[in-house]
Amino acid sequence: MTLFYYDPIFLEHDTGQHPEHANRLRRVMERLEASDFFSDLTKPDWSVASTEQLLQVHTRESLDEIRSFIDGGGGQIEADTVVSVQSLDAAKAGSGAACDAVQRVLAGEAGNAFCLIRPPGHHALKQKPMGFCLVNHVAVAARHLVKQFGLERVMIVDWDVHHGNGTQAAFWEDPQVAFLSMHRFPFYPGGGDAHETGAGDGRGLNVNLPVQFGTSAAKQIERFKLATEKLASSFKPQFILVSAGFDSHRADPVGSNGFESNDFEALTRIMMDIAEVHAEGRIVSLLEGGYNPDALAESVEFHLRTLLAPSL
Repeated sequence: MTLFYYDPIFLEHDTGQHPEHANRLRRVMERLEASDFFSDLTKPDWSVASTEQLLQVHTRESLDEIRSFIDGGGGQIEADTVVSVQSLDAAKAGSGAACDAVQRVLAGEAGNAFCLIRPPGHHALKQKPMGFCLVNHVAVAARHLVKQFGLERVMIVDWDVHHGNGTQAAFWEDPQVAFLSMHRFPFYPGGGDAHETGAGDGRGLNVNLPVQFGTSAAKQIERFKLATEKLASSFKPQFILVSAGFDSHRADPVGSNGFESNDFEALTRIMMDIAEVHAEGRIVSLLEGGYNPDALAESVEFHLRTLLAPSL
């Protein structure tokens, strides 16, 4: 069984003409609702993330500053990020979906889940928003698994075209969360070199796969498979989270790194196979980037069909 999380609140994060706009999700939903498998997805009810859950990753000052900025009329809160009246509510709903998903999958209610959420999260830092992101949903979900449910080994994989700098920073010295990011390099946000491997008790648990523009999708998938299998074999994760960005698609206006929509099926299958070996099949993915609505919708369909495949 695959859980699917979506709510119209995500459309209320109004960014105007910004590349990260509500029509991204509208187009995905149009395609999914017209598919032959949408009725097979389980669509649970859930609550927004609590302030306490968000504080496991972010400072209270950061959350208060976002709310204050919104109350003052919103607009451009940092160089690349726009907020409107309901932006923080949408972000809290996104983190709430992620927390509910991991809780249900951990309890055995479903084998996996996908959260179709916005704004995205993997650039958000402990102390401030960044790069279209207000709060870091995948980091909140990982901390929820560790703090609330006592898991000792959670693995986060990020295949967005941009390096997941916020997630890397959150777990830089954390021995309970391993992080792997495959991303175009050099590219925004500037980090993600292979020598960035973590520090302290987390040394060696941060893995970066920088990809030069023009590298074939087949080569990227091969590197991804080898690196994720190697990390999982040594770390032995109990749960896998995926920051599923689809902006490596060749048609993406913001990212683009040579992928076709069906290449995300291959990435998904790799992670599902790893989850079966090490984590009792438990995997939850969260939408990050993807800025060509049609390419995003098609890519998400491939991703979801693959997640759902074991139960079809």
